[in-house]
Amino acid sequence: MSGAVSHSACGEFNGQPAALLRAPDGAAAVVLLHGAQVVSWQPAGGGERLFLSERSRFGPGASVRGGIPVVFPQFSERGSLPRHGLARSRAWQLVRCETGEADALAVLQLVDSEETRAQWPHAFALELTVCVRADRLDVELAASNTGGPAFDFTAALHTYLRVAEVETARLAGLRGCRYEDAVTGTMKVDREDAVCVEAETDRIYYGVATPLALSEPKRRLRIEAARFPDVVVWNPGQVRAAAMADLAPDEFRRFLCVEAALIGQPQRLAEGEQWWGRQTLIAG
Repeated sequence: MSGAVSHSACGEFNGQPAALLRAPDGAAAVVLLHGAQVVSWQPAGGGERLFLSERSRFGPGASVRGGIPVVFPQFSERGSLPRHGLARSRAWQLVRCETGEADALAVLQLVDSEETRAQWPHAFALELTVCVRADRLDVELAASNTGGPAFDFTAALHTYLRVAEVETARLAGLRGCRYEDAVTGTMKVDREDAVCVEAETDRIYYGVATPLALSEPKRRLRIEAARFPDVVVWNPGQVRAAAMADLAPDEFRRFLCVEAALIGQPQRLAEGEQWWGRQTLIAG
């Protein structure tokens, strides 16, 4: 990021403390301190590109439905922790919130506490960096072992991408990739030019070489990742969505989750070691 010349606002969103980022060119993002969750991204001169349910719950202990939840140190229910781990439902500390000559940036941090160690007995620090400028959003997650025995973890940026109609969206770039289909409980290889959502879709693609391209009739989105080797593609479909209290009727049609993920091979960190991974969204 360029040298800081002014500060983005550190205010509120839906009554919750948040970093309100606005770059000089008008690109904007909102990051809740709760969960370090990006809940809005608007490229310069463009509309909202992230989905946020009108029924999302906010506040202590809540998991906000939409935006970009941070998944750590456990993906889904693959372990003994609550679904998707312990990072997304806790208050993070805002370390930096500033505007540079061409971008705006926020840095948030979460460190272990007595509460986290009661669930997961490890010393760690997480840092999430969000940078917005022009047509681009960069979200980087870093994890450190700050002392004690080595630990293994999985992680993801659970990105809810807003679409006009999920049935008309096409996600290209996964042809030839091996994936785990959670709906059928089978392993498959994708033989299609693009992923098309016509019903419940829940897939983990392993060893993906990005970029991916999400296309709709009137717009496109380029999706890049660094050091996140896997990709999750998810939409609950009509039947499952109807049972989700924090989704309004037919809201499942308004998003497709394309998640930068580290699932297939958990990352091990010895004392003092650090890992990082990044997802980049470029609007078109």
